[in-house]
Amino acid sequence: MLPAPGPNAINSKCRLAMDGPILMDTMTRSQSEKNGKQAMGSEELVDRFLDAIWMERGLSANTLGAYRADLMTLGRRLSERNIAIESAEKADLLDFIAGRVESGAKPRSTARQLSSFRRFFRYIMREGLRDNDPTADIEMPRIGRSLPKTLTEDEVDSLLQAPNTEEPLGHRDRAMLELLYATGLRVSELINLKQSQVNFNQGVLRIVGKGDRERLIPLGDEAQRWLRDFIDGPRMEILLERQTDYLFPTRRGDRMTRQAFWHIIKRYAQKGGIGKKLSPHSLRHAFATHLLNRGADLRVVQLLLGHSDLSTTQIYTHVARERLKDLHGQHHPRG
Repeated sequence: MLPAPGPNAINSKCRLAMDGPILMDTMTRSQSEKNGKQAMGSEELVDRFLDAIWMERGLSANTLGAYRADLMTLGRRLSERNIAIESAEKADLLDFIAGRVESGAKPRSTARQLSSFRRFFRYIMREGLRDNDPTADIEMPRIGRSLPKTLTEDEVDSLLQAPNTEEPLGHRDRAMLELLYATGLRVSELINLKQSQVNFNQGVLRIVGKGDRERLIPLGDEAQRWLRDFIDGPRMEILLERQTDYLFPTRRGDRMTRQAFWHIIKRYAQKGGIGKKLSPHSLRHAFATHLLNRGADLRVVQLLLGHSDLSTTQIYTHVARERLKDLHGQHHPRG
């Protein structure tokens, strides 16, 4: 017969039974803290990477924001498996990409993310943090080159005439739309435009676009007229006693956001009876396409749009050709 356990053994068992949940909770907290520190370390590394490519390439805030979002999404997913982003291997990245595709991510989105990852891992290799690139053997998804949705000249007229120009905000919106169509600016360039960038004497805008590349864009007479009228009256009514350098302020005297301007375009498209699904760059696309339809040189359009590569501009020649085919089919007796 075995001797009965002593009081110390009983107390130890009781403490073990009582402390079990506490010990498990402590282990869970410890793991959570470890993951948190890991995520924090990864975030600092991502910030260093973004600072480096900003200094090297002068990328826009929007591009840097997209890189950061892609890398932090990857970092969070990896931290769930206790993997630091800088230690990720090819299998980890393929697993992440597969999960994104299964959840409905489109090839263009996946390609953009993979591009962000490639640039990041090349940076940390250069910094000596690892000696191989896990993205090197991962193929980019194939993306069909989609043609930009554009507006006809009649649809542009309907959109431009939609704002109520008797009201200060309506006058502002008309001036913004006129300027966008006249110059082909990016929406981000439009909302960040300052009065000092407008030269009425020479009839040009001075724009600093992607990669800090500066370009001068001619202003047509119609756009100049709407701009002058807006600056001389409605702009001051909107600002009242407030001051701002931004050319197109909101009621609060702030710079307009891209989202707010996008809502403005959608509202006026609906008011103008335009049934097409527009994008924030619809007027930029219309600017390029209508210039080419009327015989403008492709390289001139490239300079006006601020494209660093002519191949980016060439997509508009496809749009122009499609338009010519439609016109031929509609009006030729044997079309």
